Amino acid sequence: MTEANRRIVLAARPSGLPKPSDFRLEEAQIPTPGPDQVLVGVRYLSLDPYMRGRMNDAKSYAKPVAIGDVMEGGTVGVVLRSKHADYREGDWVLSHSGWQTHGVAGADTLRKLDPEAAPVTTALGILGMPGFTAYAGLLTIGEPKPGETVAVAAATGPVGSAVGQIARLKGARAVGIAGGAAKVAYLKELGFDAALDHAAPDFAEALAKACPKGIDVYFENVGGPVWDAVFPLLNDFARIPVCGLIAHYNESGPFPGPDRFPPIMRQVLSKRFRIQGFIQYDFAEQRPAFYRDMAQWIREGKVRYREDIVEGLERAPDAFIGLLQGKNFGKLIVKLA
Repeated sequence: MTEANRRIVLAARPSGLPKPSDFRLEEAQIPTPGPDQVLVGVRYLSLDPYMRGRMNDAKSYAKPVAIGDVMEGGTVGVVLRSKHADYREGDWVLSHSGWQTHGVAGADTLRKLDPEAAPVTTALGILGMPGFTAYAGLLTIGEPKPGETVAVAAATGPVGSAVGQIARLKGARAVGIAGGAAKVAYLKELGFDAALDHAAPDFAEALAKACPKGIDVYFENVGGPVWDAVFPLLNDFARIPVCGLIAHYNESGPFPGPDRFPPIMRQVLSKRFRIQGFIQYDFAEQRPAFYRDMAQWIREGKVRYREDIVEGLERAPDAFIGLLQGKNFGKLIVKLA
């Protein structure tokens, strides 16, 4: 055990894209677990787009991170000290310890991991929150049917890649949208029926060609120009699970441009779209089914995943800023020393 808890705290609220100066690396005393708590030595930290919203002092579905507080995030680590009978030193656990080397967690907030069953990092990705987000959002709201077309943006990310592969398992066509030739090639490796580069000058035309019968389910991760290209192709009764809007996370109002609310809502009404925002814990009762199904699909080679691992807690801010710019390739994870 090191002599100090190294942690990254929120130093300032960002305006637009976060800057390295919005974060601060500092040292603090290693916390001591109380009754029914454990001390976790963090080994892996998950970086996810939702963290950008927690940096704002704005009303949302969760409280913002306070200035000077540890940046929040999911973690995988090892129990270093336990005051609960169900956990022993050396156990691998999933916790929400945030951007730090040591965290105290209540035993009721932990999930014990079996490193023999799957790499522990998958608890932060395909067998964790991102994979569950894809599973619950697509199957509960999207309800893909055989022969339908499912489109998803940010398709090489941990959510988008799972959405496309699950859609194909359900008999639907999967159309993936990503940025750059390497990511488009990877989508083809995963078995997507069509893969497109949103940065291509003819993206909207290419998307229409890839979806000759329109789009029945659009899993929204991005917004922006991708939404503009998808919207005219949505079929009657299209379902749109809204998971994220990463193209807009660094914006602040008032927003420029014409008011597009009336024409969008006119189409929502006349074409009877179902648009539903969701947070993954809305479907918590589905987690046992998810763990069962996803583990089986991975064992059978029906679902594949990719991880983008950077080393060193001090690299977390730059890696997170890159995530918001689409620079990661797969599930972004920080490996701590």
